[in-house]
Amino acid sequence: MTKSNDDTGAAVTGRCYCGATTISATHMPRTIAYCHCTDCRRVTGAPVAAFAAFDEATVTFSPDEGRKVVANAGVMRTFCASCGSPLTGRYDYLPGQVYVALGVLDQAGDLAPQLHAHESQRLVWLHIDDELERFATTSRSRLLDAAK
Repeated sequence: MTKSNDDTGAAVTGRCYCGATTISATHMPRTIAYCHCTDCRRVTGAPVAAFAAFDEATVTFSPDEGRKVVANAGVMRTFCASCGSPLTGRYDYLPGQVYVALGVLDQAGDLAPQLHAHESQRLVWLHIDDELERFATTSRSRLLDAAK
């Protein structure tokens, strides 16, 4: 990890596919989660999504967070305005947090997921062999606890 200028620990960086949008976090994520829900699969185009949860105040986007889309009440997602890469998810029920798509982070290899959300919606042919905690539906309670 890269040391940040304010000596708060490791910095996390990233960028969209085309490089037009960059991401910088001054602190490590609070938690990292797989999500098997249909919405997250559709937004990422992958059989399972993975996101890193950051305190909003610790993350900056340059030039900005891109195009905002609200397809479901209480959920706002952002995408690079140039290439369309999925960047973030914000959820009304998880205030003060921003969920950054793990695949756009430069340090993704060092940020292993810690839980599975919406396991009940997992594609039947997808098998991730790990000992992580699995939530049949939302992992909201665990994600709220991680933000404290």
